[in-house]
Amino acid sequence: MDFDYIICGAGAAGCVLAYRLSEDPNVRVALIEAGPRDRHPFISMPKGLAKVMQDPKHLWVHMSEPEASTAGQSEAWVRGRVLGGSSSVNGMMYVRGQPADFDAIAEKSSDDWSWTHIGAAYRALENHELGGAETRGDAGPLKISMPTQRLPISEAQVAAGEAMGWANKPDVNAPDDEVAIGYAPRTIFRGKRQSAAQAFLRPAEKRPNLTVLTERTVNRVRFDGTRAVGVEVVHNDMRETIDAAHEVILCGGAMASPAILERSGVGDSGLLARLGIPLVHHNSEVGEGLIEHRGIIMQWKLTRQALSQNRVFGGWRLLLATLQYYLTGDGPMSAAAYEIGGWFKTRPGLNRPDAQMLIAPFSFDMATQRTQLEKHPGMNAVIYPLRPTSRGSIHIATRDPDVAASFKPNYRATDEDRAAMVGAVRVMREYASQAPLAQMIAEETMPGPAFDSDAAILDAYDQFGTCGYHAVGSCRMGKDDTSVVDPALRVRGVEGLRIIDTSVMPVIPSGNTNGPTMAMAWRAADIILRDRLPR
Repeated sequence: MDFDYIICGAGAAGCVLAYRLSEDPNVRVALIEAGPRDRHPFISMPKGLAKVMQDPKHLWVHMSEPEASTAGQSEAWVRGRVLGGSSSVNGMMYVRGQPADFDAIAEKSSDDWSWTHIGAAYRALENHELGGAETRGDAGPLKISMPTQRLPISEAQVAAGEAMGWANKPDVNAPDDEVAIGYAPRTIFRGKRQSAAQAFLRPAEKRPNLTVLTERTVNRVRFDGTRAVGVEVVHNDMRETIDAAHEVILCGGAMASPAILERSGVGDSGLLARLGIPLVHHNSEVGEGLIEHRGIIMQWKLTRQALSQNRVFGGWRLLLATLQYYLTGDGPMSAAAYEIGGWFKTRPGLNRPDAQMLIAPFSFDMATQRTQLEKHPGMNAVIYPLRPTSRGSIHIATRDPDVAASFKPNYRATDEDRAAMVGAVRVMREYASQAPLAQMIAEETMPGPAFDSDAAILDAYDQFGTCGYHAVGSCRMGKDDTSVVDPALRVRGVEGLRIIDTSVMPVIPSGNTNGPTMAMAWRAADIILRDRLPR
């Protein structure tokens, strides 16, 4: 098989890139995905998320090395292994990030990545329910909607933010760097998930010049000297080679792209030698610089059953909600993971929000590892500092492409991160004390009032914390020679190989990474097409 471009990974970045590059009928594009097609019946149902996340056939599971910031335990970071990648298994929250995030990326790379370009990319790819505006698109392939349910507890949650002095924003993604709260937009349309596969790949697959290859794990990039000439994949326990006449583009994400590079001979020479991998180019930065949001779930018991959705997702009420979903496409089963988003400052004097909360009208039974909801009425919020300064790493320990790379998260390694983590919890406790929400709350149950001192709050993050599923930075883009990719996404030291996914982000966006990944992939296509093949 011979193509002009080979895209490795059909997640948020890969699907956008396949859509954009295949627009030229003279360009032959292959999109390779390790997992199956996205036919699982619970992928399209938003609240089917919990079932999909328990299906190993559709997931990569990366395990951390135990460390103090995870209370000495190994932590699992999962990623989608299916068409659409993690956009087929995520919580469907559509958060753009702040303009300053992309200007910070531009400062470390080039103006190609400034908000001027990324804002234009968002407008081009969005089809937003709120309509077109200077900061929103209304004609793009990605359909975005607002929550249809406005429950009394949700209204109280927004009102509590207003009581804190936070702006109630109709569009929480409006790029103004305000402290704000509001109903959160979702990648859902008419009750169905809008994954990158649904939004970008479905229309692109109608083009004869795009070939989608599923259930093929990319083992390595093949080189002729230092030029990438194709990839080797594993399909049905057999090795296959696919040739690239122009470029190979890795879109495996922050967890998979560095692993592919290392198996291909690009990485730290010492690690590759220990694994018996022939060296193509030494770069000790491959797999380093991993950044992730460290979150904690806070929960409160509510005063009345009717305030919480805990009962809705069990027994006959769950059957009723499911029936409502199939008959109308609406109701509790059509909702994203969270209804409300808030962006706030963990301490005075900051020029923009440095923490995010996502809040929902239900609460988890933590004793069952979040597989069930609590019997009593409750609500939960996941909170995390937005721009952590701690850095971890991820590397392969074997040449087997089906073994997910292990990682060191290295959470809370800096004083700045620890202060933000503590401050976020304290602000949320103040938020929960505001009327009218306070009158609906019986008590805080997670982490609970016993975790009150700074040290105890950090201990709660270690014991009960969660990753944000937003890892970035493991194949850092930069203008310096030690970066893994240059500002045009070309892997340094080799030719014909680029990366576009969360791994290239040198700083983490302020919020969920699905939206920023799609916008950066849209912009990446513009950059790649500067070098388009002659007709």
